[in-house]
Amino acid sequence: MRITVKATKLVLTPALNVFIEKRLARLSKLLKSWDDRGSVLLRVEVARTTRHHKKGDVFRAEVNLDMPSKVLRAEAENNDIRIAVNEAYKKLEGEVKKIKGKLESKKR
Repeated sequence: MRITVKATKLVLTPALNVFIEKRLARLSKLLKSWDDRGSVLLRVEVARTTRHHKKGDVFRAEVNLDMPSKVLRAEAENNDIRIAVNEAYKKLEGEVKKIKGKLESKKR
């Protein structure tokens, strides 16, 4: 699984980049069956939605998972970028588990 991280209106620090890659690399366990040929791409965009607001949901995390047959997408907004990444990860993990469950039930 290849992971690309893009930052918009936000400075992508090495610590934040490592956090994002470690957190989202956990999906590779669920995607082993699709990732045989390296055909799975995970695109992450972290952004600050506004420059002048200091409170509220000012950070956004968007995660796109390009699989051979589908494209899954999850996004989350929060006042902390790490929490937004965690929320997007949980949404995407749920979608992957749902698709995987459907495929396994079809095989039976």
